[in-house]
Amino acid sequence: MSHEKQEDHFHSGSKFKAKWQDYIGEFVYGGIDGSVTTFAVVAGAAGASLDSSVIIILGFANLFADGFAMSVGSYLSNKSQLESYEKHERIEYWEVDNLPEKEREEIREIYEAKGFEGELLEQVVDVITSDKDRWVDVMMKEELNMTKEEKSPFMMGLMTFVSFLLVGLIPLIAYVWDYTSDADMARQSAENLFGTSILLTSLAFVGIGWLKSYVNETSRIRSVLETLFLGAAAAVLSYFVGNILEGLIS
Repeated sequence: MSHEKQEDHFHSGSKFKAKWQDYIGEFVYGGIDGSVTTFAVVAGAAGASLDSSVIIILGFANLFADGFAMSVGSYLSNKSQLESYEKHERIEYWEVDNLPEKEREEIREIYEAKGFEGELLEQVVDVITSDKDRWVDVMMKEELNMTKEEKSPFMMGLMTFVSFLLVGLIPLIAYVWDYTSDADMARQSAENLFGTSILLTSLAFVGIGWLKSYVNETSRIRSVLETLFLGAAAAVLSYFVGNILEGLIS
């Protein structure tokens, strides 16, 4: 394969084929992190008996800072994996072009180890090596144990960020509502704000846990309970840390 043709193949192979449904995994884990970390901030602030305005400031600061950091980490991690795959893919194309007998023998050894032998083995080798793209694809999977990610690293990072914001906002809804309501309504609801936040966040945990079970193909009930437990554990820990620190400082 000429350098120009190899570049053409490389660029055409870099097109991402994933649909929005394929990013549900990123939405789920972004949502879990967003809801857990923001609710932990709310719980810690509530344990320290901080004012609603302070809770809103801390909550939104965490929401955007942690969400952005998480999305950047997701983007860079997946981009690095994609670049590593493409680097090794270029190497395999070069080896198929310049060392065909060596690469053919490697194909033979791979399928011989799988139990193929004799004429059937040679037929398998002939079929695979008759198409260069198929040949390289087999080498990537069987020799290097590498598969290409069809999802865009940018979209993975973006979906993580959007999910982190949307689901992570839920623990703050009660406090934002209280802060923007008139004084009488605020006084009436002040003592129940944390309880309302717990209820709304629990519903978010149930929803995100159900989605997680869909992504991982696991038990719905187990996934929901696991998400609820982890969120509750983080909130309880934060609440008591905030309460203890408030007692020590004040």
